[in-house]
Amino acid sequence: MSEQQRANLDATLRQAPFDLSGDLAALRAGFDEVMRHIPVADDVRKTRIDLGGVGAVEVSIDGMDSSNVILYFHGGVYVIGSADATVPLASDLARRSNAKAVSVDYRLAPENPYPAAVEDARTAYEGLLSQGIEPSNIAVAGESAGAGLAIALMLALRSAAMPMPSSGFLMSPYADLTLSGDSIVDKRDVDPLFTKEVLLMRVSDYVAGADPSNPFISPIFGDLSGLPPLLIQVGSHELLLSDAVRLAERAAEDDVAIVLEVTPGVPHVFQGYAAILDEGDAALNRAAEFLTAHFSKSR
Repeated sequence: MSEQQRANLDATLRQAPFDLSGDLAALRAGFDEVMRHIPVADDVRKTRIDLGGVGAVEVSIDGMDSSNVILYFHGGVYVIGSADATVPLASDLARRSNAKAVSVDYRLAPENPYPAAVEDARTAYEGLLSQGIEPSNIAVAGESAGAGLAIALMLALRSAAMPMPSSGFLMSPYADLTLSGDSIVDKRDVDPLFTKEVLLMRVSDYVAGADPSNPFISPIFGDLSGLPPLLIQVGSHELLLSDAVRLAERAAEDDVAIVLEVTPGVPHVFQGYAAILDEGDAALNRAAEFLTAHFSKSR
C-alpha cells in the first residue's frame, strides 16, 4: 500500500472540502456535475428502470451474465446524491462481483424527510422480488448515508417478516444521526471532508420531527438480530469511524455474522478512489469476494 497515494489523496480532498452549507439545489447540481466527469468503462451499460414507482438505474457489464443483483444506495447525508452519480463505484463493484447493480433514486430530504428514504428502499427491494429475483440472489450495499439506509431497509424487512437478502456491504456507514460517536471529535483534524458542524447542519433536514435515535434513522441503536452477514469497511481518517465500529459491535452482540475492516490512513468512502489508491482497490476485491461467497451460500 502506498503512503504517497494516501498523502496525495488527502491533499487533493482538502483543496475542496465538502461544503453542505449552501443552497441545496446548487449543491445537488454541483455534486452531480462533478460525478459526471468520473470516467466509466466503455462496457458499462446503465438503464433507467422503475421498481414499484421508485426510480433506479440498472448497471450492467457487457458480456457478464449473472442472476445476482446488488441493490445499491447512494450517499449524500440524505439530501444530495443520485443513482446516476453512483455508476462509477457501483459498476466497479458489480464487475468484481460478477453481478449487476441496481442503484436506487430514493427521495431526498428536506422535501421528503424520514421515513421516505426507508419506504423507497423497501419498495425497491420488493420490486426486485416481484420480478422473480430470489432473495438469495440479492445483496444490499451502500456508501455513507446509503449504508445506513441499507441497514434500515433490513430492519424494515425483518419487522415485516419479509425474506432477507443474502448479505450486506456497508462503506463508511452513517449510522448515528445523533452524532454521538467519539470519532466525530477525535478525528476532526485528520478527516479531509467533514466537520461535525457540517453534518449537524443537515441532520434536521432528514430527521425533521422524529427521534434521531430511532433505529430506522440511526441503526446503531437498534436490535440487529436476524440480519444477514455484513461486511463493514471504514477508514481510520474519518469522522464516521465510530459509527462503523459501534454498528459492528452491535451486530456482534446480536449474533449477526459481521466482518469489520478498518483501513489506516484513508478517508470517507475510500473505495471510490480505487483507481488511484491501492487500499481502495484491495477493499473492493475483498468486498467482491464477500458478496460472491454469500450469493453462493444462500443458494
